[in-house]
Amino acid sequence: MREKELEQRQMEMSRILTALNEQEAKLQNILNRQSDNTRQQEILSVSENLEIFQLEEYRAFGIKLAQDAKNQERIISNTKAILARKQQEVKEAHQKVEILKTLKEKQEKQYYQEFLHLEMKEIDDITSARFKIG
Repeated sequence: MREKELEQRQMEMSRILTALNEQEAKLQNILNRQSDNTRQQEILSVSENLEIFQLEEYRAFGIKLAQDAKNQERIISNTKAILARKQQEVKEAHQKVEILKTLKEKQEKQYYQEFLHLEMKEIDDITSARFKIG
């Protein structure tokens, strides 16, 4: 039962990690587009035919990309916080599983020791009963 809980927590953590990787890829895409936009804006500003409206469009798009990048960074930050909590949950679930395994091993060891003790006592009783009869 605890092992299923551990497995479930690991799957949740895996899904969050996948989402984090996708979010970081999306941020990188935004940053690449922002770089391309800046480059295009610089090319346009030094060209012979200065087009103010097109330059303004690039500037506005650059502002939108900067806002998108900030939003994506916040999303990534939140996802990292969630991931840290899930990692802690996985760690705790793993500790519970290990504790239960240790307890089970101790109980089995104690059972076998008790069993051997009772078996030795029974052998001693049989041996003493033989010598009393004989």
